[in-house]
Amino acid sequence: MAVREVLAGMPWWVKWVAIPLLALFVFGGLITSVLAFVVGLLFKVLLFAALVAGLIYVVRKFSSSGRSREDW
Repeated sequence: MAVREVLAGMPWWVKWVAIPLLALFVFGGLITSVLAFVVGLLFKVLLFAALVAGLIYVVRKFSSSGRSREDW
């Protein structure tokens, strides 16, 4: 018996409310940990990009001011 046939005889609230709630109850910890890992990784990537951009800005700022002093 296929899953489609079993679900065909069920009311709509079983398919669209009860089964997703059961899945959240059973796999909720796994889903939460995966989402926390993805959000943490995204935060670290954005932080790394901001730090690299800041480093490039500071290096260019000081190297350009050094060049202008040499031109004098």
